[in-house]
Amino acid sequence: MLTQIRFENFTAFKKLDLELSPGINILIGTNGTGKTHALKAAYAACAIAGGKGHIGEKLVSCFLPLEGSIGRLVHREGPGRSGGSLEVWRKKNHRLRIYQSTVMDDARQARVIMDDVWKKVSIECAYIPVKEMLANAPGFSSLYKERAIHFEEVYADIIDRAYSPAIRGPRLKERQKLLEILQKQLGGWIETRGETFFWKRSEGPVLEFTLLAEGFRKLGLLWLLIQNGTLWNGSVLFWDEPEANLNPALMRTVARILHFLQRYGVQMILATHSLAFLKELQLLQEKEDNLKYHALYRDKNDIIQVESSDDYLDLCSNAISEAMDDLFDRTMAHSLGGRR
Repeated sequence: MLTQIRFENFTAFKKLDLELSPGINILIGTNGTGKTHALKAAYAACAIAGGKGHIGEKLVSCFLPLEGSIGRLVHREGPGRSGGSLEVWRKKNHRLRIYQSTVMDDARQARVIMDDVWKKVSIECAYIPVKEMLANAPGFSSLYKERAIHFEEVYADIIDRAYSPAIRGPRLKERQKLLEILQKQLGGWIETRGETFFWKRSEGPVLEFTLLAEGFRKLGLLWLLIQNGTLWNGSVLFWDEPEANLNPALMRTVARILHFLQRYGVQMILATHSLAFLKELQLLQEKEDNLKYHALYRDKNDIIQVESSDDYLDLCSNAISEAMDDLFDRTMAHSLGGRR
């Protein structure tokens, strides 16, 4: 499990420490407070664990700075040379740290300090971006490998995770339970034929993903990642705006699946703008669940800070609640004949 992410002069962050829960971590905040940057940085660290690549190159492929210059990921406040760093910790003592300067173009020249655990022990992980990609999967992976198309690597990665075949042998009853919950909402299950994903049910037509509602595609992706073991004990899920394109009923299903996954040993770092999704996570929480809320905000000096709490209601800097309170006030004023 990841225990801490520390940024210093990295992209949007001047200096920021995130202490993580082993269960579900929920990032909230206004646009431009670095939620997606935090997800991508931590995902890049997980993706290269176990000798699967170079952290500098992975950061560049996930962020796509101009001309592939890793120096552009350094937080800048004015002219002159400066440096930035990213640290990601596993448990208490295992650290990965990368340091780069604004003049550094070659990602492999960045200074990397990596504990042996990071070098030898891989982390099963997945990053689900806001945009659903399975409908665009046919031909994408081969094109991405052969051509310099301007797509962040998280899109290619999630397609590759979805293509992974099912685990051999009988299914664990816990995994089967989650698949059945998703199949009930989907009214069927997911099949892969060549590079194309299909929705299939016992009776009726088989539909390719391009003809399926985007909310159902998200459930289909979850079904695939659980079926093939990408999401199970010891893995880490990064999900940017899980609520996107989901109606309230499907939000509840997704929140329910996420709670079950963290009980089965999956750590999650999510970013959301939805009060409805937060409330679903809250209402489904039981005593054994580990939820931690991280509110990102800009202080009076325009520097991004974080406030973390195990209780959503204890957060003082809460952009979602503030927006909902303002909406309620304006609604009440409008109903009384005023305009706000």
